[in-house]
Amino acid sequence: MNESLHDVNGWVVGEVLASRAESHGDRICIRFAGGTELTYRDAERLGNQVARLLIDQGVAPGDNVALFMPNGLAFCLAWFGIAKAGAVMVAVNTEYKGAFLQHVLNNCQARVLICTAEYLERVVAIEAQVPDLELVLVPGFSESYRFQRLRCLPFEEYRQRPETTPGVPVSYRDTACIMYTSGTTGPSKGVLMPHAHLYLFGLGTIDNMQLTERDVFYIVLPLFHANALFMQLYATLIAGASAVIRERFSAGEWLNEVRRYGATITNMLGVVSAFVLNQPPTADDRDHHLRAIGVAPNPPELDGAFRERFGVQDVFGLYGMTEINIPLYTQAGVARPGSCGKTWDRYYELQIVDPETDLEVPRNRTGEIVVRPKLPFGFMSGYNRMPEKTVEAWRNFWFHTGDAARMDEEGYVYFVDRIKDCIRRRGENISSFEVESVIATHPSVADVAAVAVPSEIRGGEDEVKVVVVVKPDRVLQPEELIAFCEPRMPRFAVPRFVQFVASLPKTPTNKVQKHLLRGQVDDDTIWDRLCSN
Repeated sequence: MNESLHDVNGWVVGEVLASRAESHGDRICIRFAGGTELTYRDAERLGNQVARLLIDQGVAPGDNVALFMPNGLAFCLAWFGIAKAGAVMVAVNTEYKGAFLQHVLNNCQARVLICTAEYLERVVAIEAQVPDLELVLVPGFSESYRFQRLRCLPFEEYRQRPETTPGVPVSYRDTACIMYTSGTTGPSKGVLMPHAHLYLFGLGTIDNMQLTERDVFYIVLPLFHANALFMQLYATLIAGASAVIRERFSAGEWLNEVRRYGATITNMLGVVSAFVLNQPPTADDRDHHLRAIGVAPNPPELDGAFRERFGVQDVFGLYGMTEINIPLYTQAGVARPGSCGKTWDRYYELQIVDPETDLEVPRNRTGEIVVRPKLPFGFMSGYNRMPEKTVEAWRNFWFHTGDAARMDEEGYVYFVDRIKDCIRRRGENISSFEVESVIATHPSVADVAAVAVPSEIRGGEDEVKVVVVVKPDRVLQPEELIAFCEPRMPRFAVPRFVQFVASLPKTPTNKVQKHLLRGQVDDDTIWDRLCSN
């Protein structure tokens, strides 16, 4: 282990880029599926140019700059430049639109947005509702867009700026990023992520999955999430390795590209694993250099399938959240199908506790996962402009994850279920509150509850079910409700199942008893969008 990696004073994105440009200059840092390549020296000089463009537009240290774009060169350069300017990158999910997008931009109060042309229409639609936003930088911008108030400039103006470092002082304690994660009783929360928190995502991959400069990381997950951006890409930069980034995941191309680019390591979330394994087996499934896969969740059948079918040496179970980093990993050379792993105890403490008393439960007893860092700024510093949510999550000196698990006698943790009211689909956390808020605006809806039901696809994820009470004088068909949802919420949040009821079950304090609604979905009264289509 390289002990210099553990010097916190270097745990800053701009410092890592500068250091690697000096030590690995012309080595390929990132290769984009499709042909474009970026060396470590390129990353440093282009990042400096983007930083200077932002500074010229009035971006100061600590300012929030939003990114609304898919995986690609522009995303990476924007991240590098924002970090070097001492600003805060706000990663926006590219599925967001309408009220979802409006909430993120208003909560972070970004004055500058970097947005690809394909998403500009969504920004136009909410321009009047995002008063803090002033400037949109557009990669590939060619002509004035139809904004009433906002200024537009070509992102490529960075090419006219000097390539030298802007020299903005940045500390590992400073906020580097805000990522939004689903709320349960409210809208999505912006996670304030210090530079040290980002670095530990990468260092965890190096320490536990044994990433070295000889590795090639194949990245198929979206960069607006922490797994792809920090656990994979940032880990690559810290280690001096190479990354291959695909704009969108393709199960059919997965093995071909692993083979074509000589990938040695990759990560998967949820049903992505199942989609790969559902591809027809071929005689050359083991013809590749892939040695390690990080999987979350890690059901026993998936773990075994990757080892047996593809001959992957290590399938790493892991567990984490945007807020808490990745405190659990399985060990190299040790097969533990179904486990999230052991605590990465160099930097984190983890317990399984009784959710009512916060007291640690005996081994093999189910309780809630609680975590805390051993290092200051080792995970999130709070929720942006939501102090009450920060206090709610931090109780009795532990961060409460809302996830149920058990720990065996050897310290291996096994995920059991979610305690909190959250839905996870296609690798995305979905706020039931936000789904309900959109549907509640339909003129025929009197009341609504959104709940998770188990997906039939391997990977331990959910489908979205909504239970709807229609106003007495109205008629509402499931197809009409879905058509109402589609332009107003991300695709992954659009309900699959719809059930109409006379009333929702509630407690004496008028809280919906959602546990009574989750159940099965084979009832004749429940409409299935997939079957309908």
